Amino acid sequence: MTTVDRALSTKEADIQMMLAAEVHLGTKHCDFQMGRYVFKRRNDGIYIINLGKTWEKLQMAARVIVAIENPQDIIVQSARPYGQRAVLKFAQYTGAHAIAGRHTPGTFTNQLQTSFSEPRLLILTDPRTDHQPIKEAALGNIPTIAFCDTDSPMRYVDIGIPANNKGKHSIGCLFWLLARMVLQMRNSIPQGHKWDVMADLFFYREPEESKEQQEEETAPAADYDYGAAAIAGASDQWGGQISDAQWAGDAVAPAIPAVPAVGWTPDAGTAVPVTGDGWDAAAPPTIPPQDTTSDWA
Repeated sequence: MTTVDRALSTKEADIQMMLAAEVHLGTKHCDFQMGRYVFKRRNDGIYIINLGKTWEKLQMAARVIVAIENPQDIIVQSARPYGQRAVLKFAQYTGAHAIAGRHTPGTFTNQLQTSFSEPRLLILTDPRTDHQPIKEAALGNIPTIAFCDTDSPMRYVDIGIPANNKGKHSIGCLFWLLARMVLQMRNSIPQGHKWDVMADLFFYREPEESKEQQEEETAPAADYDYGAAAIAGASDQWGGQISDAQWAGDAVAPAIPAVPAVGWTPDAGTAVPVTGDGWDAAAPPTIPPQDTTSDWA
């Protein structure tokens, strides 16, 4: 197989993956600068993106990334939750600096901030959501690469990769393809060999799915009643320390004398002492009956 045939087969496999991830699905609106990347429009009004041009733009973006000597001078950023995991994975494998979450205004322009940085390249997920870093990069003359949908604004974007930037599978697939192309151009992956990293690692995962998987991993392999075992161990421990003979030989605790109660007569309203030890000596105080008449009547 020649080099051209291998490149064609790789391109076909990548396009099939992008089709499965729905990278080609746009929106019902089309920006005037994105019209050149549209293949056709469906009957329901959704624009279809030409994946051949998407693959070519991915190659161009990878060449620009490889041209920068220090990977830490590249910032890959995503404010949308669907792209945060893909951004972190891309930075992990390519050595770039990732910013996942909300952009702090002044990161590229205010030198007094602790998070101030001067990158040589900025990679974004959505130009509409990440409009603040795009404006700051334009002020600092920082080239910008962004994944642009059919309705995305192209202002201040130097390299726009036409793709669906709203689906979690689409965003993960695009960052996976871009990271693999960068590693192939750096000769980190031998030519003609597949990358052993799966594209699923770049996909966004729901918090419920992550929690369920973590619970399954931490669950014990076999059901074991730890409460019954602890009670049995405690009973054996205490039973072995004190014998029945020692319990039988102990002195009996003295009896507590009963406290006598005080009875009340319903008609006289006086207290009658109950016979008991120590209560016959002193008579209780007499309580006068209540006066039913009142001056307010």
